[in-house]
Amino acid sequence: MKKLIASAISALFACSMPAHAQEKVSDGIVKIGVITDMSGLYADNVGTGSVLATRLAVEDFGGKVLGKPVEIVTMDHQNKADIASTKVREWIDRDKVDVITELGSSAVALAAMKIGAEKNRITMVTGAGATRISGEDCTPTNVHWVYDTYALANVAGKEIVGSGGKSWYFIAADYAFGHALQNDGTKIVNAAGGKVLGASRYPIPGNDFSSQLVQAQASGANVVALANAGMDTQVSIKQAKEFGLPPKQKIVAMLMSIADVHALGLEQAQGMYFTESFYWNLNDDSRKFARRFFEKHKRMPTALQAGQYSAVLSYLKAVQAAGTDATTQVMEKLKAMPINDAFTKNGKIRADGKMIHDMYLVEVKAPKESTTPWDYFRVVKTVPGDQAFAPLAESACPLAKK
Repeated sequence: MKKLIASAISALFACSMPAHAQEKVSDGIVKIGVITDMSGLYADNVGTGSVLATRLAVEDFGGKVLGKPVEIVTMDHQNKADIASTKVREWIDRDKVDVITELGSSAVALAAMKIGAEKNRITMVTGAGATRISGEDCTPTNVHWVYDTYALANVAGKEIVGSGGKSWYFIAADYAFGHALQNDGTKIVNAAGGKVLGASRYPIPGNDFSSQLVQAQASGANVVALANAGMDTQVSIKQAKEFGLPPKQKIVAMLMSIADVHALGLEQAQGMYFTESFYWNLNDDSRKFARRFFEKHKRMPTALQAGQYSAVLSYLKAVQAAGTDATTQVMEKLKAMPINDAFTKNGKIRADGKMIHDMYLVEVKAPKESTTPWDYFRVVKTVPGDQAFAPLAESACPLAKK
Protein backbone atom coordinates (compact mmCIF):
# COMPACT_ATOMS: atom_id res chain seq x y z
CA MET A 1 0.00 0.00 0.00
CA LYS A 2 2.85 2.38 0.91
CA LYS A 3 4.43 1.74 -2.50
CA LEU A 4 1.15 2.51 -4.26
CA ILE A 5 0.75 5.75 -2.33
CA ALA A 6 4.35 6.73 -3.07
CA SER A 7 3.84 5.99 -6.78
CA ALA A 8 0.65 8.02 -6.83
CA ILE A 9 2.39 10.96 -5.13
CA SER A 10 5.28 10.74 -7.60
CA ALA A 11 2.88 10.69 -10.55
CA LEU A 12 0.95 13.64 -9.16
CA PHE A 13 4.19 15.57 -8.62
CA ALA A 14 5.34 14.84 -12.18
CA CYS A 15 2.04 16.08 -13.60
CA SER A 16 2.28 19.27 -11.56
CA MET A 17 5.86 20.05 -12.64
CA PRO A 18 6.23 23.13 -14.81
CA ALA A 19 6.77 22.46 -18.50
CA HIS A 20 10.37 23.68 -18.41
CA ALA A 21 11.27 21.06 -15.83
CA GLN A 22 10.19 18.24 -18.11
CA GLU A 23 12.53 19.45 -20.88
CA LYS A 24 10.73 17.96 -23.86
CA VAL A 25 12.92 18.27 -26.93
CA SER A 26 11.99 16.28 -30.01
CA ASP A 27 14.72 13.87 -31.12
CA GLY A 28 16.93 15.10 -28.29
CA ILE A 29 18.29 17.96 -30.40
CA VAL A 30 17.17 21.42 -31.55
CA LYS A 31 17.92 21.94 -35.24
CA ILE A 32 18.02 25.37 -36.83
CA GLY A 33 17.92 25.57 -40.63
CA VAL A 34 19.37 28.69 -42.28
CA ILE A 35 18.28 29.13 -45.89
CA THR A 36 20.09 32.09 -47.39
CA ASP A 37 21.70 33.57 -50.50
CA MET A 38 25.31 32.41 -50.44
CA SER A 39 26.28 33.31 -53.99
CA GLY A 40 23.78 35.74 -55.53
CA LEU A 41 22.97 39.43 -55.48
CA TYR A 42 22.00 39.47 -51.78
CA ALA A 43 24.96 37.46 -50.47
CA ASP A 44 26.73 40.46 -48.88
CA ASN A 45 23.60 41.45 -46.97
CA VAL A 46 22.82 37.95 -45.69
CA GLY A 47 24.78 34.84 -46.79
CA THR A 48 27.72 33.67 -44.70
CA GLY A 49 27.21 36.67 -42.42
CA SER A 50 23.73 35.44 -41.48
CA VAL A 51 25.13 31.97 -40.81
CA LEU A 52 27.77 33.55 -38.56
CA ALA A 53 25.09 35.57 -36.77
CA THR A 54 23.20 32.33 -36.13
CA ARG A 55 26.30 30.73 -34.65
CA LEU A 56 26.92 33.75 -32.42
CA ALA A 57 23.35 33.59 -31.12
CA VAL A 58 23.70 29.88 -30.28
CA GLU A 59 27.08 30.57 -28.69
CA ASP A 60 25.67 33.43 -26.58
CA PHE A 61 22.84 31.20 -25.41
CA GLY A 62 25.35 28.63 -24.22
CA GLY A 63 25.33 26.09 -27.06
CA LYS A 64 22.50 24.09 -25.55
CA VAL A 65 18.84 24.60 -24.71
CA LEU A 66 17.01 22.59 -22.05
CA GLY A 67 20.21 20.59 -21.72
CA LYS A 68 20.08 19.47 -25.35
CA PRO A 69 22.51 20.36 -28.14
CA VAL A 70 21.69 22.92 -30.82
CA GLU A 71 22.63 22.09 -34.41
CA ILE A 72 22.74 24.48 -37.38
CA VAL A 73 22.23 23.36 -40.97
CA THR A 74 22.54 25.69 -43.96
CA MET A 75 21.85 25.90 -47.68
CA ASP A 76 22.08 28.34 -50.59
CA HIS A 77 18.61 28.93 -52.04
CA GLN A 78 20.08 30.60 -55.16
CA ASN A 79 17.10 32.99 -55.07
CA LYS A 80 14.87 30.19 -56.39
CA ALA A 81 11.68 29.34 -54.54
CA ASP A 82 11.52 25.79 -55.96
CA ILE A 83 15.02 24.93 -54.70
CA ALA A 84 14.19 26.33 -51.28
CA SER A 85 10.85 24.49 -51.13
CA THR A 86 12.46 21.14 -51.89
CA LYS A 87 15.06 21.65 -49.17
CA VAL A 88 12.52 22.83 -46.59
CA ARG A 89 10.42 19.68 -47.10
CA GLU A 90 13.55 17.51 -46.90
CA TRP A 91 14.77 19.23 -43.76
CA ILE A 92 11.43 18.83 -42.00
CA ASP A 93 10.53 15.32 -43.17
CA ARG A 94 13.95 13.67 -43.13
CA ASP A 95 16.22 15.77 -40.95
CA LYS A 96 13.69 16.87 -38.31
CA VAL A 97 14.67 20.55 -38.47
CA ASP A 98 12.70 22.52 -35.88
CA VAL A 99 12.87 26.06 -37.23
CA ILE A 100 13.62 27.49 -40.71
CA THR A 101 15.27 30.92 -40.64
CA GLU A 102 16.62 33.84 -42.70
CA LEU A 103 14.78 33.18 -46.01
CA GLY A 104 16.17 36.22 -47.80
CA SER A 105 14.10 36.83 -50.98
CA SER A 106 10.37 37.30 -50.60
CA ALA A 107 9.51 34.58 -53.11
CA VAL A 108 11.61 32.08 -51.14
CA ALA A 109 10.11 33.21 -47.84
CA LEU A 110 6.51 32.94 -49.04
CA ALA A 111 7.10 29.43 -50.36
CA ALA A 112 8.86 28.24 -47.18
CA MET A 113 6.21 29.76 -44.91
CA LYS A 114 3.45 27.75 -46.55
CA ILE A 115 5.34 24.51 -46.08
CA GLY A 116 6.12 25.43 -42.48
CA ALA A 117 2.44 26.03 -41.77
CA GLU A 118 1.44 22.80 -43.52
CA LYS A 119 3.90 20.78 -41.45
CA ASN A 120 3.54 22.79 -38.22
CA ARG A 121 7.11 24.11 -38.16
CA ILE A 122 8.22 27.60 -37.21
CA THR A 123 9.61 29.89 -39.92
CA MET A 124 11.43 33.11 -39.02
CA VAL A 125 11.80 35.56 -41.92
CA THR A 126 14.71 37.91 -41.27
CA GLY A 127 15.90 38.62 -44.81
CA ALA A 128 12.75 39.31 -46.83
CA GLY A 129 10.45 42.31 -46.72
CA ALA A 130 7.25 41.95 -48.75
CA THR A 131 4.27 43.04 -46.63
CA ARG A 132 2.43 39.89 -47.76
CA ILE A 133 4.65 37.90 -45.39
CA SER A 134 2.80 39.25 -42.37
CA GLY A 135 -0.19 40.40 -44.41
CA GLU A 136 -2.53 38.32 -46.54
CA ASP A 137 -0.09 35.38 -46.66
CA CYS A 138 0.64 35.29 -42.92
CA THR A 139 0.64 31.94 -41.12
CA PRO A 140 0.28 30.97 -37.44
CA THR A 141 3.79 29.50 -37.47
CA ASN A 142 5.69 32.43 -39.00
CA VAL A 143 7.30 35.58 -37.64
CA HIS A 144 8.52 38.51 -39.74
CA TRP A 145 11.51 40.02 -37.97
CA VAL A 146 13.58 42.84 -39.46
CA TYR A 147 11.57 45.10 -41.78
CA ASP A 148 8.80 45.23 -44.34
CA THR A 149 8.29 47.31 -47.45
CA TYR A 150 5.72 49.55 -45.76
CA ALA A 151 8.16 50.61 -43.03
CA LEU A 152 10.97 51.14 -45.56
CA ALA A 153 8.76 53.39 -47.67
CA ASN A 154 7.05 55.10 -44.75
CA VAL A 155 10.07 56.30 -42.79
CA ALA A 156 12.08 57.68 -45.71
CA GLY A 157 9.20 58.53 -48.05
CA LYS A 158 7.43 60.97 -45.74
CA GLU A 159 10.66 62.77 -44.94
CA ILE A 160 11.68 63.14 -48.58
CA VAL A 161 8.27 64.36 -49.75
CA GLY A 162 8.17 66.79 -46.83
CA SER A 163 11.56 68.22 -47.79
CA GLY A 164 10.52 68.95 -51.37
CA GLY A 165 10.69 65.65 -53.25
CA LYS A 166 7.12 65.89 -54.53
CA SER A 167 7.28 63.95 -57.81
CA TRP A 168 8.57 60.36 -58.00
CA TYR A 169 9.51 57.73 -60.55
CA PHE A 170 10.05 54.10 -59.49
CA ILE A 171 12.52 51.57 -60.90
CA ALA A 172 11.49 48.24 -59.41
CA ALA A 173 12.74 44.67 -59.42
CA ASP A 174 10.12 42.48 -61.09
CA TYR A 175 9.31 40.05 -58.27
CA ALA A 176 7.34 40.01 -55.00
CA PHE A 177 9.67 42.28 -53.01
CA GLY A 178 10.09 44.88 -55.76
CA HIS A 179 6.35 44.97 -56.42
CA ALA A 180 5.58 45.41 -52.72
CA LEU A 181 8.18 48.16 -52.28
CA GLN A 182 6.88 50.06 -55.31
CA ASN A 183 3.24 49.68 -54.24
CA ASP A 184 3.88 50.69 -50.62
CA GLY A 185 6.11 53.55 -51.75
CA THR A 186 3.40 54.83 -54.07
CA LYS A 187 0.81 54.81 -51.26
CA ILE A 188 3.13 56.66 -48.89
CA VAL A 189 4.11 59.29 -51.48
CA ASN A 190 0.48 59.96 -52.42
CA ALA A 191 -0.62 60.13 -48.78
CA ALA A 192 2.17 62.60 -48.00
CA GLY A 193 1.05 64.94 -50.77
CA GLY A 194 3.43 63.83 -53.49
CA LYS A 195 2.75 62.29 -56.90
CA VAL A 196 4.13 59.27 -58.74
CA LEU A 197 4.76 60.12 -62.40
CA GLY A 198 5.61 56.61 -63.60
CA ALA A 199 7.44 53.35 -63.04
CA SER A 200 9.36 50.64 -64.87
CA ARG A 201 10.35 47.14 -63.83
CA TYR A 202 13.23 44.84 -64.73
CA PRO A 203 13.95 41.10 -64.27
CA ILE A 204 16.48 40.18 -61.58
CA PRO A 205 19.39 40.21 -61.46
CA GLY A 206 19.79 43.56 -63.20
CA ASN A 207 23.00 44.37 -65.03
CA ASP A 208 21.92 47.17 -67.37
CA PHE A 209 19.45 49.80 -66.20
CA SER A 210 19.84 52.06 -69.24
CA SER A 211 16.25 51.75 -70.44
CA GLN A 212 14.74 52.34 -67.01
CA LEU A 213 17.04 55.29 -66.27
CA VAL A 214 16.26 56.96 -69.59
CA GLN A 215 12.53 56.68 -68.80
CA ALA A 216 13.10 58.05 -65.30
CA GLN A 217 15.10 60.96 -66.71
CA ALA A 218 12.42 61.73 -69.26
CA SER A 219 9.71 61.77 -66.59
CA GLY A 220 11.19 64.88 -65.01
CA ALA A 221 10.49 63.50 -61.52
CA ASN A 222 12.25 65.12 -58.56
CA VAL A 223 12.96 61.70 -57.09
CA VAL A 224 14.01 58.45 -58.78
CA ALA A 225 13.26 55.67 -56.28
CA LEU A 226 15.02 52.32 -56.55
CA ALA A 227 12.75 49.51 -55.39
CA ASN A 228 15.42 46.84 -55.38
CA ALA A 229 18.19 45.50 -53.15
CA GLY A 230 21.75 44.22 -52.92
CA MET A 231 23.97 44.35 -55.98
CA ASP A 232 21.04 45.59 -58.09
CA THR A 233 20.89 48.70 -55.90
CA GLN A 234 24.62 49.24 -56.19
CA VAL A 235 24.67 48.89 -59.97
CA SER A 236 21.61 51.11 -60.50
CA ILE A 237 23.09 53.88 -58.33
CA LYS A 238 26.38 53.80 -60.25
CA GLN A 239 24.61 53.88 -63.60
CA ALA A 240 22.27 56.68 -62.50
CA LYS A 241 25.28 58.84 -61.77
CA GLU A 242 26.86 57.90 -65.11
CA PHE A 243 23.65 58.98 -66.84
CA GLY A 244 23.82 62.31 -65.02
CA LEU A 245 20.56 62.02 -63.07
CA PRO A 246 21.93 63.71 -59.93
CA PRO A 247 21.89 66.53 -59.00
CA LYS A 248 18.77 67.39 -61.03
CA GLN A 249 17.02 64.27 -59.79
CA LYS A 250 17.48 62.82 -56.32
CA ILE A 251 18.28 59.08 -56.23
CA VAL A 252 16.57 57.32 -53.33
CA ALA A 253 17.34 53.71 -52.43
CA MET A 254 14.17 52.26 -50.91
CA LEU A 255 16.32 49.52 -49.37
CA MET A 256 20.02 49.97 -48.76
CA SER A 257 22.48 48.52 -46.29
CA ILE A 258 25.88 49.21 -44.82
CA ALA A 259 27.25 46.50 -47.14
CA ASP A 260 25.94 48.42 -50.17
CA VAL A 261 27.50 51.66 -48.92
CA HIS A 262 30.79 49.87 -48.30
CA ALA A 263 30.77 48.45 -51.83
CA LEU A 264 29.91 51.80 -53.42
CA GLY A 265 32.24 53.88 -51.25
CA LEU A 266 31.32 57.09 -49.43
CA GLU A 267 32.27 59.20 -52.44
CA GLN A 268 29.43 57.65 -54.46
CA ALA A 269 26.93 57.06 -51.66
CA GLN A 270 27.31 60.27 -49.63
CA GLY A 271 24.16 62.24 -48.93
CA MET A 272 21.74 59.39 -49.60
CA TYR A 273 18.81 59.03 -47.22
CA PHE A 274 17.17 55.69 -46.53
CA THR A 275 15.42 53.65 -43.86
CA GLU A 276 17.44 51.30 -41.65
CA SER A 277 16.45 48.88 -38.90
CA PHE A 278 19.90 48.57 -37.30
CA TYR A 279 23.26 50.32 -37.25
CA TRP A 280 26.30 48.87 -35.52
CA ASN A 281 27.13 52.16 -33.78
CA LEU A 282 23.74 52.79 -32.15
CA ASN A 283 24.51 51.81 -28.55
CA ASP A 284 26.81 49.74 -26.34
CA ASP A 285 25.03 46.44 -27.09
CA SER A 286 25.07 46.96 -30.87
CA ARG A 287 28.75 47.90 -30.75
CA LYS A 288 29.66 44.89 -28.61
CA PHE A 289 27.88 42.49 -30.98
CA ALA A 290 29.32 44.22 -34.05
CA ARG A 291 32.90 43.97 -32.81
CA ARG A 292 32.55 40.22 -32.20
CA PHE A 293 30.97 39.83 -35.61
CA PHE A 294 33.75 41.87 -37.23
CA GLU A 295 36.48 39.79 -35.60
CA LYS A 296 35.20 36.71 -37.43
CA HIS A 297 33.75 38.22 -40.63
CA LYS A 298 36.02 41.26 -41.18
CA ARG A 299 32.93 43.31 -42.00
CA MET A 300 30.38 45.07 -39.85
CA PRO A 301 26.97 43.34 -39.68
CA THR A 302 24.11 44.43 -41.87
CA ALA A 303 20.66 44.96 -40.36
CA LEU A 304 19.56 41.60 -41.77
CA GLN A 305 22.49 39.79 -40.16
CA ALA A 306 21.90 41.51 -36.81
CA GLY A 307 18.20 40.65 -37.14
CA GLN A 308 19.11 37.02 -37.75
CA TYR A 309 21.11 37.01 -34.52
CA SER A 310 18.12 38.48 -32.68
CA ALA A 311 15.59 36.04 -34.14
CA VAL A 312 17.66 32.93 -33.35
CA LEU A 313 18.48 34.13 -29.84
CA SER A 314 14.80 34.87 -29.22
CA TYR A 315 13.79 31.44 -30.55
CA LEU A 316 16.14 29.72 -28.12
CA LYS A 317 14.83 31.85 -25.25
CA ALA A 318 11.27 30.86 -26.21
CA VAL A 319 12.17 27.16 -26.30
CA GLN A 320 13.73 27.51 -22.86
CA ALA A 321 10.67 29.32 -21.51
CA ALA A 322 8.26 26.83 -23.07
CA GLY A 323 10.19 23.83 -21.80
CA THR A 324 9.82 22.22 -25.21
CA ASP A 325 10.57 22.79 -28.88
CA ALA A 326 6.93 22.05 -29.78
CA THR A 327 5.77 24.65 -32.29
CA THR A 328 2.58 25.86 -30.62
CA GLN A 329 4.13 26.40 -27.20
CA VAL A 330 7.23 28.10 -28.60
CA MET A 331 5.14 30.46 -30.74
CA GLU A 332 3.08 31.38 -27.69
CA LYS A 333 6.22 32.29 -25.76
CA LEU A 334 7.71 34.23 -28.68
CA LYS A 335 4.61 36.38 -29.00
CA ALA A 336 4.41 36.95 -25.25
CA MET A 337 7.97 38.04 -24.51
CA PRO A 338 9.68 41.41 -25.16
CA ILE A 339 12.64 41.34 -27.55
CA ASN A 340 15.71 42.93 -25.97
CA ASP A 341 19.12 42.33 -27.53
CA ALA A 342 21.81 43.88 -29.71
CA PHE A 343 19.33 44.38 -32.55
CA THR A 344 16.50 46.14 -30.73
CA LYS A 345 15.09 47.15 -27.38
CA ASN A 346 11.51 46.40 -26.33
CA GLY A 347 10.54 44.74 -29.58
CA LYS A 348 7.19 42.96 -29.62
CA ILE A 349 5.67 40.36 -31.97
CA ARG A 350 2.10 41.20 -32.97
CA ALA A 351 -0.75 38.82 -33.72
CA ASP A 352 0.11 38.95 -37.43
CA GLY A 353 3.65 37.71 -36.70
CA LYS A 354 5.37 41.04 -37.39
CA MET A 355 8.05 42.06 -34.91
CA ILE A 356 7.53 45.74 -34.11
CA HIS A 357 10.62 47.78 -33.23
CA ASP A 358 12.21 51.16 -33.81
CA MET A 359 13.32 52.09 -37.32
CA TYR A 360 15.82 54.76 -38.32
CA LEU A 361 16.14 57.37 -41.02
CA VAL A 362 19.85 57.57 -41.83
CA GLU A 363 22.02 59.74 -44.06
CA VAL A 364 25.27 58.48 -45.56
CA LYS A 365 28.20 60.59 -44.39
CA ALA A 366 30.59 62.43 -46.67
CA PRO A 367 34.13 60.97 -46.72
CA LYS A 368 35.47 63.86 -44.61
CA GLU A 369 32.81 63.21 -41.92
CA SER A 370 33.76 59.57 -41.46
CA THR A 371 36.29 59.34 -38.64
CA THR A 372 36.77 55.56 -38.29
CA PRO A 373 36.37 52.49 -40.54
CA TRP A 374 32.69 51.67 -41.15
CA ASP A 375 31.63 55.04 -39.71
CA TYR A 376 29.14 55.52 -42.53
CA PHE A 377 25.78 56.70 -41.18
CA ARG A 378 24.31 59.67 -39.38
CA VAL A 379 21.03 58.77 -37.68
CA VAL A 380 18.66 61.59 -38.65
CA LYS A 381 15.59 60.33 -36.86
CA THR A 382 14.46 57.42 -34.71
CA VAL A 383 10.91 56.37 -35.54
CA PRO A 384 9.07 54.24 -32.93
CA GLY A 385 7.86 50.91 -34.24
CA ASP A 386 4.17 51.74 -33.83
CA GLN A 387 4.71 54.72 -36.15
CA ALA A 388 7.08 53.05 -38.62
CA PHE A 389 4.99 49.95 -39.35
CA ALA A 390 1.39 49.92 -40.54
CA PRO A 391 -1.16 49.63 -37.70
CA LEU A 392 -2.41 46.15 -36.85
CA ALA A 393 -5.94 47.30 -37.65
CA GLU A 394 -4.84 47.78 -41.27
CA SER A 395 -3.21 44.36 -41.54
CA ALA A 396 -4.56 41.99 -44.18
CA CYS A 397 -3.49 39.03 -42.01
CA PRO A 398 -6.51 36.95 -40.91
CA LEU A 399 -4.79 36.34 -37.56
CA ALA A 400 -5.03 40.05 -36.81
CA LYS A 401 -8.84 39.89 -36.90
CA LYS A 402 -9.15 37.27 -34.17
